[in-house]
Amino acid sequence: MARYRGPREKLERRLGVDLGLKGERRLAGKSALEKRPYAPGQHGQRRGKISEYGMQLREKQKAKFMYGVSEKQFRSLFKEASRKEGNTGELLISLLEQRLDNVVYRLGFATTRAFARQLVNHGHILVDGKRVDIPSFRVKPGQKVEVREKSKSNPQIVRSMELTKQTGIVEWVDVDQEKLFGIFTRLPEREEVKIPVEERLIVELYSK
Repeated sequence: MARYRGPREKLERRLGVDLGLKGERRLAGKSALEKRPYAPGQHGQRRGKISEYGMQLREKQKAKFMYGVSEKQFRSLFKEASRKEGNTGELLISLLEQRLDNVVYRLGFATTRAFARQLVNHGHILVDGKRVDIPSFRVKPGQKVEVREKSKSNPQIVRSMELTKQTGIVEWVDVDQEKLFGIFTRLPEREEVKIPVEERLIVELYSK
């Protein structure tokens, strides 16, 4: 299945959680989820009881849509996580956090992962001084991620950095907000990654 490209706020309402898909609109308190906290459609307010499988599937959808990955990419990451020693769910989240588009978002260069992915695709991002235009590129601890010189005046990037001052920066990156570069200092601990996903249910889903 290809990456989801439909209405983002409708998706958040269907899953019943803020997935950080709307950026500045969400920060301004204009999210449709806040105004209509129920599923879209004629029967949206009459949400029935969800099955165990339904709960597991919903958690996978949350993670997949939040990080903007396709079904094939998500399954591949899960398989890789399951081959490693340690907690498979936590390792899966760690692998998702290492994606270049996510790191660009975490550094504050973009208000959403979708915009971060666009910046990467269009060649605005450098990793250790070299242009990388692959959103799924895996950033390693210690690597430098920066906005290329010609793109530093991009009004959307400048605005994103202004909004970042409101939301703050995560603990596992170090950012120079004036020069628009940052270091992915380390892999985050699971409790540091504040996302509304129960990865345990994703592991149960794929273990069947």
